[in-house]
Parts: sequence; structure tokens; C-alpha cells
Amino acid sequence: MALPESIQALDQTMSKRTVLTGITTTGRPHLGNYVGAIKPAIQASHKEGVQSFYFLADYHALIKCRDPQVIHHSTLEIAATWLALGLDTDQAIFYRQSDIPEISELTWLLTCITAKGLMNRAHAYKAAVQENIEVGEDPDSAIVMGLFSYPVLMAADILMFNATDVPVGRDQVQHLEMARDIGQRFNHHFGDHFVLPQAVVDDDVAVLPGRDGRKMSKSYNNTIPLWLPEKQLRKSIMKIVTNSLEPGEPKQTENSALFAIYAAFANPEQREEMKQAYADGIGWGAAKQQCFELINSEISSARLVYEELIGEPARIESCLQEGAARARAVAAPFMRQLRDAVGIRPLR
Repeated sequence: MALPESIQALDQTMSKRTVLTGITTTGRPHLGNYVGAIKPAIQASHKEGVQSFYFLADYHALIKCRDPQVIHHSTLEIAATWLALGLDTDQAIFYRQSDIPEISELTWLLTCITAKGLMNRAHAYKAAVQENIEVGEDPDSAIVMGLFSYPVLMAADILMFNATDVPVGRDQVQHLEMARDIGQRFNHHFGDHFVLPQAVVDDDVAVLPGRDGRKMSKSYNNTIPLWLPEKQLRKSIMKIVTNSLEPGEPKQTENSALFAIYAAFANPEQREEMKQAYADGIGWGAAKQQCFELINSEISSARLVYEELIGEPARIESCLQEGAARARAVAAPFMRQLRDAVGIRPLR
């Protein structure tokens, strides 16, 4: 007796690790994007027995960005970044979220079984509500449904391709857990269709701090852009906020934004050497110079490739269209299976 299609799909997926990562197209790629998502995902794509999906999250971008030109140009910059850093598009599937209509359809199916209480607990929504309360506004003032329900769209991104491993910063672990909850709920009602994903967090680079010590984020305007020219990169790193301890005075690595950024690029031996240098009282200028040299040595060759690619948008678009065709070859038949599972099927 043949296994049902859904069980066959699960068996096939579980026989291979599936890594999925997306970056929102709302600005220039920065060091936090690189160490928190792009670098570990590309490394995972070269492992045996791994199928990788990488996407430009342009639908997610619409939640916060109202400037079409920003989203359009960010798409170009982020796509060029993936390619410049060595993404093998023959092996990995590289696509734009909006080119996969099945993701939008799956979002609605998942929305219909997702508990509102689960969405009420999302960090981003709770933070927006708290900000309104603190200034005396209605708790939901100016909060759009995209912000409230975007964990469902994120779940659809992941579950559509039955991703097993999703590299995320620690601040995104909650949304990964929500994707698991949503997938499990769907499976409970309609049968085993989804693999439940797991978060992959590197403790050394879980949430990269920005120049001011807070999480590196475009929202805080504290990012260090990935593709700054060499002189500007050094200047930006020299602006990382430190304390007033003088050279020769011992320094703590804990809560040091400079050390956290250095550690994200360093190997274990280099991290230990810098920890000792802190204890020995290294001057902040010298520590920042070492940080700059470490980062620049890692990205300088890729910077040249990026500058070439950014001038060839048609080449990048072709790459994205090829990736979308491959992604839809997976998504379209799976979506037909999910429609059938919920009862949306031809009358026979």
C-alpha cells in the first residue's frame, strides 16, 4: 500500500537537512546581517546533505517601509551581497519572496488556524503597544495588521519548504517557536504535512550590537554597513562607543560592544587573545584598529565582487527568476496538497 503524499513528503524532507534564511529588504546590508544570517547560512549550504533556501523578504519589508524606492534598491543590494559572498546558486535555491505566490496563499491558510492570543505575545507587537501606552495613546494606535500578524507570514516562509534549520539571532527565536506552534496546530487538524523547524543560534553572534551598544538595527541608526569603502569602514568602527578607561587599565569584555563585534569575526584563538588583551589594559584605539583589520581582511575581496555586481541588475534579476522557478517547483505541488488537506479541491 502506497504512503500518502504528505507522509512521503515528510520522509523525503527529513532525510535531508533544509536550511532557510531570509533578509528584509528595507536598507543596506550591515555587519549584523552578515554575521547573524548570511555567513552561517552560506556555510551551511556547503555541507553535505543540506538543501538551502535563501530569500529576499520583500513582503516583510512592507510592514515598516512606505518608500518603494528603498525597497527596490535594497532588493538589489541584498541580492548582490549574497552573490558576492559566494552563494552557489546551482546548489542553493535563491529567490525573492514575492515571486512565490504560494507563500501568500499558505499565509492565509495558517492565519485561519493561528490563535490571536499567540500573536498578542509577539515581542514586536507588545513593544509597539507599550510605546503607545507610555505616551498616552490608544494601545493599538498606528499598529497595522502586517506588524501584528507577520509571525504568520514568517511561519509560511519556513513551513512552505519544510525547513529543518533556520539560522536566526536570539531576538528572533520567539518567532521560530511560533512557526513551530503554528505548524504543529495545522498538523493536528489536517494531518502531518509540516516538519517543525528548529532555530540555529550562534552564541557568539546571536545579536550583534551596533556602534552604540544596542542591537545593530536600521531602526536605531547604529549600523555599520557591510560594503563601506575601506577608509569609511575604519572610521565607522572607530566610532563604536566605549568607556573612559585609559590604556593600561584592565577592561571587561562583558557588555563591550567592541568586543562583541570583534568576537563575531574572530576564531576561538583570536577571541581568547583579545580577552587577554582586555585584561592587560589594551587601549581602545588599538582594540578598534584590530577589529577593523580583522573585519576588512574577511570582506575586502568580496567587496570588489559586490561593486561589480551592483552595476549589473539584469544579471541579478535573471538569477532571482531562476531561483523562483526552482522554489515554485517545490511550492506549487505542496500547495495543491495543502489545499486538498483543508478541503479546497475539485468536485468529483
